[in-house]
Amino acid sequence: MTHLLEPLQASSLTLHNRLIMPPMATAKSEEDGGISQAVLDYYQEKSNGGYFSLIIIEHSFINPKGKASKNQLSVADDHVLEGLRSLAEVIHDNGSKTVMQINHAGSATTQEIIGDTPVGPSPVPHPRNGNPPKELTKQEIAGIVQSFQDAARRVKEAGFDGVEIHSAHGYLLNQFFSPLTNKRTDEYGGTIHNRIRLHLQVIEAVRAAVGNDFPILLRLGASDYKEGGITIEDSQIAAKEFEKAGISILDISGSFLGYTSPITSEQGYFSPLTEAVKKVVSIPVILTGGVTESLAAEQLLVAEKADLIGVGRAVFKNSQWAKQAIKTLVTVSPN
Repeated sequence: MTHLLEPLQASSLTLHNRLIMPPMATAKSEEDGGISQAVLDYYQEKSNGGYFSLIIIEHSFINPKGKASKNQLSVADDHVLEGLRSLAEVIHDNGSKTVMQINHAGSATTQEIIGDTPVGPSPVPHPRNGNPPKELTKQEIAGIVQSFQDAARRVKEAGFDGVEIHSAHGYLLNQFFSPLTNKRTDEYGGTIHNRIRLHLQVIEAVRAAVGNDFPILLRLGASDYKEGGITIEDSQIAAKEFEKAGISILDISGSFLGYTSPITSEQGYFSPLTEAVKKVVSIPVILTGGVTESLAAEQLLVAEKADLIGVGRAVFKNSQWAKQAIKTLVTVSPN
């Protein structure tokens, strides 16, 4: 059997193969962030056939001040629950497991989107949009932890198989992790352990809301690829702490450069990051980044660069990608 088609157990999550559809924003929600028919149709099409063992739903805002963009999905209040239940059912009916990604944009949003000044760990302009945020108070930080907890409860109530905490692509938790945007001098800034304090508080709060058997994933922006930013050594330390705190799967991606790498554009271009993280943890690690061929995905698994492979843009363009990829692998390796 090929590596890509092997099952994997992570916490209480049983995956029938190693192929993941990572979160990709669609901007298809209702104006208030509710689940629209367009969202249901999109995930129906992408999950058809159950070829992905896991589908991670695009980032969804935990409170209105953390909304990243127009028509972003919401997990910010209970009125979205019915729509979320429908979304989970669509994917389950097609034979895949599904996890919802929850997020706070921090300074990676605009006043136009949230109707207020964006917030961040420090009043440092966001490296991508240049907007200087308002520095969060400790009381406001506690409120954000509460919002993550409430969002995770809703994800579980809606019938999803797990929840993913977003700390990548320059959003709020990523802003706390990165020395480029976190200039705080209190217990949330300075050392690596202080810069992940908020992450650990969020993990603890989410765990309290969902119980011990519900998988919690964390998407980590593992490198800023910039002097003075997050290093892979930082991410190895963080990854060990996140595993200790109860994270079930680590989903590795980029930081302020988003889902791109300045070093290479070859398939699986985040593999140096996932390989380094995989060396220091025993939980599964997801690799995404430019994978467009099933044989490349297979080779990345064989080389032990990761435990699970996320294929995003190729599936965005071609909904039949996973079906075709698995057929190719079975043809090449019939045993």
